[in-house]
Amino acid sequence: MLAELSDDRARFADARALKTYAGAAPISCAPGKNLVVHHRKLKNQRLAATGYVRPFAVLRAPGPRKHYDRRRAEGDRHSSALRNTFDRMLGHLFHCLQKSKTYDELTAFPPRPSMRLNQAS
Repeated sequence: MLAELSDDRARFADARALKTYAGAAPISCAPGKNLVVHHRKLKNQRLAATGYVRPFAVLRAPGPRKHYDRRRAEGDRHSSALRNTFDRMLGHLFHCLQKSKTYDELTAFPPRPSMRLNQAS
């Protein structure tokens, strides 16, 4: 992934630009009352192929796996959940490159707070 991105830290203005270049950012259009979301066809094909294969490898880690499973439970198809996981990974990669930090799974995929309400007895 880093070979495709190059070593120029100023190449992408923000994480969204990186995600668009990689093909991870979806295209939304709203003709009339409908909202349609498409995947990008103009993208770096090698980076996009990595984006499809790489999430399989990181799904062994608990953070990305919970994120993927949550997206699937919310109704996303397999490819959409993988693309969203890759999108999240790219956002954190951009952060790591800009801040010269190493990868931290708890920062990239923080645990979600419990949705249960504490009941007072």
